[in-house]
Amino acid sequence: MASSEGPAGPADDRPLRLAYLSYRSKPTVGGQGIYTRHLTKALVDLGHSVEVLSGQPYPVLDPRISLTKLPSLDIFNDHYPGRFPAYWEIKGLPELLEVATFSTGTFPEPLAFSYRALRELRDRAGAFDLVHDNQCLGYGILGIDKILPTLVTLHHPITVDRRLEMEAAPNWRKRISIGRWYSFVKMQGRVARRMPRIVVVSENSIDDIHLDMGVPRDRMRLVHVGVDPHLFTPLPGVERVPGRLITTASADVELKGLRFLLEAMAKLRAERDITLTVIGRAKEGGASAKLIDRLGLADHIEFVTGVPDERIVELYARSEIAVVPSLYEGFSLPAVEAMATATPLVATSGGALPEVTGVDGETVLRCEPGDADSLAAAIRRGLEDPELRARVGAAGRERVSRLYTWRQTAQRTVEQYREVLEMRRHRTAARGDHGPGGGR
Repeated sequence: MASSEGPAGPADDRPLRLAYLSYRSKPTVGGQGIYTRHLTKALVDLGHSVEVLSGQPYPVLDPRISLTKLPSLDIFNDHYPGRFPAYWEIKGLPELLEVATFSTGTFPEPLAFSYRALRELRDRAGAFDLVHDNQCLGYGILGIDKILPTLVTLHHPITVDRRLEMEAAPNWRKRISIGRWYSFVKMQGRVARRMPRIVVVSENSIDDIHLDMGVPRDRMRLVHVGVDPHLFTPLPGVERVPGRLITTASADVELKGLRFLLEAMAKLRAERDITLTVIGRAKEGGASAKLIDRLGLADHIEFVTGVPDERIVELYARSEIAVVPSLYEGFSLPAVEAMATATPLVATSGGALPEVTGVDGETVLRCEPGDADSLAAAIRRGLEDPELRARVGAAGRERVSRLYTWRQTAQRTVEQYREVLEMRRHRTAARGDHGPGGGR
């Protein structure tokens, strides 16, 4: 290993000073917030220092990690979603960009946050060795990369979300609206193609990002997401409730496939007594709420949100089967968390799920995405065979403990940090200067 500090970062055996960017970090539900919380903790456990820069909702972080709040205009808050900001809230370029982008019907947060982060880091470049962007990919990230070496995590291309919502749209007006809303994915593609290194969480996502966003394969590296197997663990003293299912799903996000699970549950309730716990928030008057009422399932479904990980582990321990009904997943933290608790998993073959969950009948019970009959058959298969449930649950935990831990994720992410720093050193050395954001 190098014994001295190069022009753009510390030697390979020295702790790193990291600025971690997350434009929104919902702490208990949502992959970005969970990834932020656990990866940053694992990085600190390895001896690195981390400062998180985030917009609302803010993350829950380890006490050793500092949080710098870069608040958005909070246009999409839980109480008044879609509110239009007052003129006195527009205090600079990021706010102006946020309002202007929102006014065109496009999701504005990634673009606006990237310029807030650039504004913050421009005067603090000497405080960090590297910036890690968690799937913001706003144009401001290109400016940050000129100041400090920058790496991006891209979980999956949002083009997939756009395609699935367009396919589910009831009419052409809705399709036009969805197309405008997802216009920001063009920006993300342009930025991603210019970044020196993209960390991707599955081979499936690498393929999709290459095809949908045009990112060269040689710019991407696979680093799986993890789980804490000491936290997400079986609870021997807790009994599983017969017929209880559990899922983690955003109620009205087409990608997550909750409606197909609801339809499968209605089919199964004609045969047996089953209940469903949904880790997520029900949207009042939303499509899922209407479907639950139409299917007569309201008395048999419980929505749980805003609870700590320990409560989620207990909910898994009380369930006979965990279900991931997604049409597509870039990785799926809920899948590996369920498997870590030895809860037998039913999962579709959407996106990276086969890659993550393993072999049908061994570590998972697999079904087709977007097919309520196939989903019902897989759940029925598990409910009717206690020995199969026990075998799949135990094998699933072994697979996760072996392949997917946050410590492994952090170690492999640090390897990518080192490569990015080395790339910057070579580039600045070739220019014959220390470049922007050079080491001290």
